[in-house]
Amino acid sequence: FWPDVAYTIAQKWLKEGLQARCITRDLKWGFPVNKPGYEDKVFYVWFDAPIGYIGITKEWEAQNKAERNWKDWWMNPQEVRHVEFMGKDNVPYHSITFPATLLGTKENWTQVDYLKGVSYLTFEGGKFSKSENRGIFAEDAIKEFPADYWRYWLMSNIPEASDTSFTFDSFASIINKDLNGVLGNFVSRVLKMTSSKIGNEVPAGGNLGELEQKLITTLQARVNDYFKYMNELEFRKAFAELRQIWVEGNNYISEAEPWVVIKEDVEKASQILRTCINLIRIFAILSAPVMPTTSEKMLAKLGLKLSDMPSLKDFDVRRELTSLKAGTPFEVGDMLFERIPEERIAELKEKYGASK
Repeated sequence: FWPDVAYTIAQKWLKEGLQARCITRDLKWGFPVNKPGYEDKVFYVWFDAPIGYIGITKEWEAQNKAERNWKDWWMNPQEVRHVEFMGKDNVPYHSITFPATLLGTKENWTQVDYLKGVSYLTFEGGKFSKSENRGIFAEDAIKEFPADYWRYWLMSNIPEASDTSFTFDSFASIINKDLNGVLGNFVSRVLKMTSSKIGNEVPAGGNLGELEQKLITTLQARVNDYFKYMNELEFRKAFAELRQIWVEGNNYISEAEPWVVIKEDVEKASQILRTCINLIRIFAILSAPVMPTTSEKMLAKLGLKLSDMPSLKDFDVRRELTSLKAGTPFEVGDMLFERIPEERIAELKEKYGASK
């Protein structure tokens, strides 16, 4: 089933009966209608733009001399899962108009299987408006903070069921708590502790014990749920699980207490810290779909590259938790994230019209 946002809108159009709808606009830009009497009109963008999805696939094939033909995607409904993502205002064109256009050709087109419609993202309780200088837009957003910050906030707060209001307070709170406090702090804490207590290599010694077995069981269940929600395109649930996966790492080191253990059992402390360094690698792999730059930085600390990481298919926590072997060099480096102070929040609110 489609999500409620998309399904409800599509059903409303069908139940009320299809009505004639204007597909032209009085604009100077756009594709001309090329029909007598319509010389000054162009096609409305959401009538003909979806056809461009097909056209751009064909163009990509030609420009890249791809081995696969564009028809392998667009005229192969038995083998392709066709998913579309959009705001609820565009749902009618992708659930009714575009499919009707394809059906009208009587060709074997790959129709949409799952339409991920979402509600609106508002700004501080109101509308984004470039004309009123109200709201922060992509070109400015990435100048203020790294793209991974925005990706994480947006995917964690995606308006799947109802409208979501972006606020700088919420943004800063989530970055400070989740990214800086949970993930970033764990990475820094583990590497600094290992470096100061043992050295800048993954430590040797010790074997996995009862606490590690408990960690493996808990993490595997959470990883399975994370993948399940990602495959079902339930992004809020997915990123709540991802955060909890990071939390499990913090819970583990707090319970294992390597800073205490090392005073009496260096080998056991080494095993705990080796497990934690392997958790950093696991966190990097799982975070890559939403925070690729951060993942690359995490892996770089361990002398690894994202391109060398295993597939997320059949992800085995037990196997991955012992992937990095003793003697592997690492570097502590800089913190992954910077805490956003209150004065910066006030500055951003003023700059982007949050008080209007």
